Amino acid sequence: MKIASKDLLQDLVERTRKNINEAEKYNQLSIEKLNWKNTPESWSILECLEHLNLYGDYYLPEIEDRMLRSKRKNASVFKSGLLGNYFAKSMLPKEKLNKMKTFKDKNPINSDLDKKCIDRFIAQQHKTLELLDIARNKDLSKIKTSISISKWIKLKLGDTFRVLIYHNQRHIVQCNRIANSYS
Repeated sequence: MKIASKDLLQDLVERTRKNINEAEKYNQLSIEKLNWKNTPESWSILECLEHLNLYGDYYLPEIEDRMLRSKRKNASVFKSGLLGNYFAKSMLPKEKLNKMKTFKDKNPINSDLDKKCIDRFIAQQHKTLELLDIARNKDLSKIKTSISISKWIKLKLGDTFRVLIYHNQRHIVQCNRIANSYS
């Protein structure tokens, strides 16, 4: 995938703003509805958001640190890496969400969660917007970030943003489906 850096960043900003708008709606739901699950093995809305918070806890400081340490200035075009593009595309929500196995340390099932989880998610989304703004002056192809499953595998900054934001979007879709199936 090859795209103008400014166009990629604008797309990611718009997706993040939509995620914030959706998450803000969850504050209007009862704690009962926020913790409701289709099955004992499935996640509630709050568990979906906590899962995203756990990933945000890793990726947001990693992205910020790598951008602040890099002297590489903006490049007008972003060219996705093979692995990064694969990971990013696999995170995009589809009509029928394919189930993915999550790592144990990122699995919030049966956690005791309240509405603070929503506030934390929204705060992380605002941090993401700040980082996307900083990224306008950075080279999205040359700056590399580690990924949560291995410090040895590195993705281009643009791909890391895509993976993080598409993953958020995927689980917001899941939250909306849970909210709509609540009985």
